[in-house]
Amino acid sequence: MSLGQFLSKQFISVIQWNESEDGVLAYRYPMQDMEIENGGQLTVRESQMAAFINEGRIADVFSPGLHTLSTRNLPILTDLLNWSKDFESPFKSDVYFFSTRLQMDQKWGTSTPVSIRDKEFGAIRIRAYGNHSYRVADPRAFFTKVSGTRPRYLATDLEDQLRAMIVEKMAGVFATSDVSFLDMAGNQAALGAKISDAVKPGFAALGLELNQFIVESVSLPDELQKVLDQRIAMSMAGDLGKLTQFEAAESLEEAAQNTGGTAGMGLGLGAGVAMAQALMGQARPSAARPASSVPAPDATASRFCMDCGTPLPEGAKFCPGCGKQI
Repeated sequence: MSLGQFLSKQFISVIQWNESEDGVLAYRYPMQDMEIENGGQLTVRESQMAAFINEGRIADVFSPGLHTLSTRNLPILTDLLNWSKDFESPFKSDVYFFSTRLQMDQKWGTSTPVSIRDKEFGAIRIRAYGNHSYRVADPRAFFTKVSGTRPRYLATDLEDQLRAMIVEKMAGVFATSDVSFLDMAGNQAALGAKISDAVKPGFAALGLELNQFIVESVSLPDELQKVLDQRIAMSMAGDLGKLTQFEAAESLEEAAQNTGGTAGMGLGLGAGVAMAQALMGQARPSAARPASSVPAPDATASRFCMDCGTPLPEGAKFCPGCGKQI
């Protein structure tokens, strides 16, 4: 290095990071053409952690506080660079900051319905969604497995992977549970706790800590929901015979209110016949109907009594059914 290059080189005495936006999980401090002074100051705020990286390998990690950079508190970096204990020259190293703030209201959900086996309904497909919050807890694991040497790593870069992990664990919880879909849908807090317990190890493996997990909704696809609604309606009706009587009575009442026109008259007559048949069937389900005192219709008769409808013999002066004079 020439004298001019040495004099033009900048040396860093204070290293710190002010988060300018939400959702940044990892940030590389700009170090191009700069070196760190031995004895310089590293400021790590309460919502952060910092790590020194040498040639892509993570070395020393710092928790919140004010740190003086020297061989004494950079033991791993000192060993990697083969520094002597009295090393005092400026040095080159990458410094990464990690935000340990909670990443709130992170959405999760099933992009397509998930097939599971339910103890009550058999094989069904369900949809679910909710939100969760997490934070970076282990910078070493997060750097080596997730963020790497990228200048910035955002929560949005991670959301697809986390969502896939959550949906996978959720399906496993349903598959191994002896609780039916209806009971799970009615107790979403307990369901969220079970899924959270199943998901936490996967988050920890990435250097993350799952702080809160909420299930907002568990539902069926529209076509399956219609089938469930029909089943619930049948269960509520109980006796289908009573349901038929009820529906016939409703139709009769509606027809009675609509007295105008032959259509309303026909509807009323049809509903009346249906109701009469239902009631007669309930009253005498097995007994034979009693013989009518009215003579059976005569297919050859050309006249009928206007009062009782009895067929009138040819030349009759009185009705044989009701006795009324013709």
